[in-house]
Amino acid sequence: MPSFAFGYGGQAPARISTTDLGAATLFQGAGCNVIAMPGPDGALMIDGGLAANADALLAAIKSATHSSRINTLINTHWHPEQTGANEAVGRAGGVIVAHEKTKTYLSNAVYSVTFKGRRPALPQAARPTRTVRGDGSMEFAGQQIDYGYMPAAHTDADLYIHLPKMNLLVAGGVVSAEEWPLLDYRNGAWLGGRVRALEHLADIVKPDTRVVPANGRVMTGTEIVRHRDMYQKLFTAMIGYLNMGLGPEDAVTRNPLKEYTSEFGDPSAFTYGALKSMMIAYVPD
Repeated sequence: MPSFAFGYGGQAPARISTTDLGAATLFQGAGCNVIAMPGPDGALMIDGGLAANADALLAAIKSATHSSRINTLINTHWHPEQTGANEAVGRAGGVIVAHEKTKTYLSNAVYSVTFKGRRPALPQAARPTRTVRGDGSMEFAGQQIDYGYMPAAHTDADLYIHLPKMNLLVAGGVVSAEEWPLLDYRNGAWLGGRVRALEHLADIVKPDTRVVPANGRVMTGTEIVRHRDMYQKLFTAMIGYLNMGLGPEDAVTRNPLKEYTSEFGDPSAFTYGALKSMMIAYVPD
């Protein structure tokens, strides 16, 4: 696993590590997991890390892919950890692909449960230049790249990216092997959307599919199936809490995810947000 360190303007250097995935490379250390692959007219990136690490990340990608430019950048969603390289890629003439709701968020000031305060709109150059509304496919450097919309799963603008020839799935912020990915219920996400997304991903993967989450280690298709079952069980528990008239604080106290604490950490914030999201979005039969 090679590592690159780059420092700019007196800042502590961002340490970018790389992992060879065959026809693509995984980059870690820029703020989120980033996938890149070379192409005849420049590299393709999936997600872009934090803005403070953009120069370091882009230098590492160009070095690893032997590319002089970024041809295409795909944002799995609009959170700052995914979109920090947008401006640099856009100003250099690269195409930025994202769900149309990602463009809306990046074009306006926004609040979120995943960060503090109000984030202003990104500059015009940092906003997606090609938007999608649902599922589709594109080709890059001989690789079929399928993408799909996961409504209300982590935000309300989540895309997964599937490279079937590589048996590789980039899942964005809907899953993690090391933490509880929060539900951005202030911006359309809810527990039912997370369940639906995991059900769909579980149908796509094979047991040995390599699944790249937004953060942490690479997962397997088998783990995605397990996570689907885990979230389905939680959804049923949350419906029960609602029927008893319980609120988010009550759900935290009851701690339905306690058996997973050693694996994914303290579930309190996620549990609170999960029931809060149910109160906003769930309509009983």
